[in-house]
Amino acid sequence: MTNKFILPVFWSLVGLFVIARGVGFIPYMGFWSLAISGFIFWLPFFLLGLTLLILVVRADIDKTFKKFLILTASSAVGLFVSIILHNLVFGLFTQWFGEDFWERSGIGDEPFFFMMAIFICPIAYLIGAVGSIVVMMRRKTRKTSAV
Repeated sequence: MTNKFILPVFWSLVGLFVIARGVGFIPYMGFWSLAISGFIFWLPFFLLGLTLLILVVRADIDKTFKKFLILTASSAVGLFVSIILHNLVFGLFTQWFGEDFWERSGIGDEPFFFMMAIFICPIAYLIGAVGSIVVMMRRKTRKTSAV
């Protein structure tokens, strides 16, 4: 039953990512650029990623395809969690240790979750999404060549 929902959720996740990244490159979008790149984008992206992760873990599908889908879903979830934790850690440390804490520490900002959200999770997402698409295409060509 869950297998029939995996592909629509996956393609919705990919579509949302493409739309959000595309709108970010259009100049003078004003509110929409901010809204798409802000919470209006990240919350549905997180929820779709979480849904895909739950569906894939419970599904009985090809192991390679499952690994790529898990990478895609977990990086979508990790992206949202990293953004929240980056802001939470930055705010809490600023509140507890003073507004100049990050400058005194020599770091300037909270680096770990920032790097996760900016570099690691998007790269993992792209690897998982492209890998999933490649596995789907290979599976489709095998079915058509066997007939």
